[in-house]
Amino acid sequence: MRTETAKEPGPLVKLAIDLGPLLVYLLAYWFTKHVILSTAAFMGATALAILASKLLHGRISAMLWFSGVMVLVLGGLTVWFHDPRFIQMKPTIYYLMVSAILAFGMITDRPMLKMVLGQAYPGLSDIGWAKLTRNWALFFVAMAIANEAVWRSTSMDFWLGYKLWGAMPATLLFAIANIPMLMKHGLSAEKAEADPPLPPQG
Repeated sequence: MRTETAKEPGPLVKLAIDLGPLLVYLLAYWFTKHVILSTAAFMGATALAILASKLLHGRISAMLWFSGVMVLVLGGLTVWFHDPRFIQMKPTIYYLMVSAILAFGMITDRPMLKMVLGQAYPGLSDIGWAKLTRNWALFFVAMAIANEAVWRSTSMDFWLGYKLWGAMPATLLFAIANIPMLMKHGLSAEKAEADPPLPPQG
């Protein structure tokens, strides 16, 4: 009996799954100016993204699970206590935990990033994976510091604008900036130019 596998979705579908919930959150807040309602919308969109990944991919990545659980837990605390600080701290906690996991993998010689993104970077050598892991671990620490500096010293509106126009472009640019190094360590030029994968956003 033949088992059919789920069709691999295109880059636009992947982008919608990864970034869709955050965009829903931003739009909900800008239309309502209500943190609790927009956080609830964020949680609902995250749950839908996880379901969509299961239906379209046939699986849910570890990174999406990790990010989704954090949204649901810290978003739930925001709604329960009516305190936006929980959802504002979520990116900091996410970035630091991912950075710690990557650092632990490097110390114990367990390629955590390769386990998550291995299919996205075919041909990449072990040295390339080590350098990519190091780069992302340091980047996430920098992003955690930036998030703390922004949410603690500015308004909610400014923080949300920073996430859209600061954090998201910075992550994309950082992924692109790593491509020359990856190509030196085995990544094909066709794959590098086609669709640089991004980890789920914090």
